[in-house]
Amino acid sequence: MTASPDTSLVELRNVTFGYGDRVILDDISLTVPRGKVTALMGASGGGKTTVLRLIGGQYRAQQGQVLLDGQDVTAMDHAQLYEARRRMGMLFQFGALFADLSVYENVAFPLREHTDLSEELIRHLVLMKLNAVGLRGARDLMPSQVSGGMARRVALARAIVLDPELIMYDEPFAGLDPISLGTAAQLIRRLNDSLGVTSIVVSHDLEETFLIADQVVILANGRIAAQGTPEEVKRSTDPLVQQFVQAQAEGPVQFHYPGPTVEQDFGEVAS
Repeated sequence: MTASPDTSLVELRNVTFGYGDRVILDDISLTVPRGKVTALMGASGGGKTTVLRLIGGQYRAQQGQVLLDGQDVTAMDHAQLYEARRRMGMLFQFGALFADLSVYENVAFPLREHTDLSEELIRHLVLMKLNAVGLRGARDLMPSQVSGGMARRVALARAIVLDPELIMYDEPFAGLDPISLGTAAQLIRRLNDSLGVTSIVVSHDLEETFLIADQVVILANGRIAAQGTPEEVKRSTDPLVQQFVQAQAEGPVQFHYPGPTVEQDFGEVAS
């Protein structure tokens, strides 16, 4: 499933990125349709979070283009990037709340950073977003006083408080109990549809992610192994995709991180 330029909010064109000699993304191209939930999945180390950081401008692609609404993020200066980020919301892995700020102040932070709104308007917006995630009553609590699932919902309220066009979720289901996980998944789908936003979800949770995603992209070994609807991805015959979907220990995705051979490291000891 490929979106045309006028229907895609985010597009990666022939993007290459790596750390040192290790290539993480190797000439990949993908599109993120407007108003849809796109899931980025694959084995650990496959480049999923790296894609989010490239879109947010934390990293710069070594080759290719990362387009946000047709504008190349890799070519933006500091001021342009700061403005572009105002159009994005980010749910960091495990929430990443400010430990010394209350729930209310955590959600208010982007408003204070990016706007000149009055305290009255900030209060209304913060309470509205907390209400959307079911935590208006927890506004005066500190992060240490809420559960892991609640902290993730506070982080989600913070991510949507500026009414972004794009919301990126980095492992929103990691470490959650089944009830919290199901609640988080339903929130992502409901907020995407009710707010009319575009969502990118990085996740390893097959069942919940396949239920809420419109499009699934499987990243493995630096390339896109599959891209399509959840059903299309499930039907893929690519060994990389099957290894991931079937949770197989053996397959194209290797257990060992690339490095010197055993003989090179241990010499005669290994023989």
